[in-house]
Amino acid sequence: MKKIFIIFSAFIFLLSCSGGSDTNKKKIVYWSMWNETESQGQAVKAAIEDYMSKHPDIEVEINFNGREIRKTLQPALDNGQTIDFWDENIERTTKNWGKYALKLDDYITNVYDTTDGKPYEDVIIKSLLDLGRSFSEDGSLYAVPYQPFVFLFNYNKKIFREAGIEKVPETWQEFKDACAKIKALGIPPITDDDAEINALLGYHIAKYKGTEFVQQLVTEGLWDDPIVLKAAQDWQEMVELGYVSPKVAGNKFPAGRHELARGEAAMFLNGTWVPNFVMETAGEDFEWGQFPYPTVEGGTDGLYDMHYGSQSFQINKDTKYPKEVFDLIVHLTTGKWDEEIAKRSYALPVSSTTTYWTKQLEDTKEIFPRLGKYYPLDGGIDVNTEKTPIINANVIKLMSGQITAEEFIAEMKK
Repeated sequence: MKKIFIIFSAFIFLLSCSGGSDTNKKKIVYWSMWNETESQGQAVKAAIEDYMSKHPDIEVEINFNGREIRKTLQPALDNGQTIDFWDENIERTTKNWGKYALKLDDYITNVYDTTDGKPYEDVIIKSLLDLGRSFSEDGSLYAVPYQPFVFLFNYNKKIFREAGIEKVPETWQEFKDACAKIKALGIPPITDDDAEINALLGYHIAKYKGTEFVQQLVTEGLWDDPIVLKAAQDWQEMVELGYVSPKVAGNKFPAGRHELARGEAAMFLNGTWVPNFVMETAGEDFEWGQFPYPTVEGGTDGLYDMHYGSQSFQINKDTKYPKEVFDLIVHLTTGKWDEEIAKRSYALPVSSTTTYWTKQLEDTKEIFPRLGKYYPLDGGIDVNTEKTPIINANVIKLMSGQITAEEFIAEMKK
């Protein structure tokens, strides 16, 4: 009897050491870019739990890395750690980790349970699949998108209405006219903060001469180009007219977006993730709107040329379960859970298998089908990371009236 007890105890001990994992199941390890407390993390976790309940032969282990995944994933993959799939921005996954990833072109041509009888590629926003392919060296797809976003002006519709603005501006002159009406209410039209203010100038130069020029400007130092002075003068005028919040001189991230959320400014240039970020400050009744950065007279770029993208899932090329992992990703990016993840995080769905569109981002519904040229983040003004701190310090001075456009150019040429 004593011998039987010892054997039984040993079995229990081994089971506890295994963490209760069922060795008969296919175990999939997912490294998440979210923290478990974030709304996105909670939504993805719920979706995976739902998937496991429908597929009892599969066990998914979630490791919440948060944005530390940008530092931790590659060393872990290099060390051969078992990680079956992960997620991050689609540009980062494809460019940084594409060599570790499974090519997905064949997988997306298949029909799945939640794709309404259509191939997966036919229900996902096509521009995002094309964007993912554009980032890879061989033109293949190494990550599938979810949570799409665009980078544009988020604005307070109530302030626009009270100012008598009936149509969102599309040109720089219309933008200035709208700012004048908002200023008449005693509200600063535009705000920003130290972490994100470079985008105002980066986008503006890009509208004049394209993002390739912006990237060339900051890598080769083409500060004598007349268009750079013109762009800086445009923003100097906006400051002198009182259209930029005086708080930008001292705003530290994320002060700008909260200034918008409190109704203390009317517009903020940033991604469609802003409503989720400040929902607690803004409240459910905040009337959100979005419009693209306006065009400029004589500029090369159109209204719908802008930064856009998505988060994305990527599968390890060495996974033991490629079919199962992709099936799980389809579960996460279509039907009920595409909709649920969007709802819970005030984000956008990526597939046509749901008609849901987040109320706070309703204006973007008409923008996605019209997307034009892809802009790097901030119009490309931050691609030279060695120069970014200098550019940032001087853009803050320009946008807060501490220096003129000419002085800005002079500072950048030092």
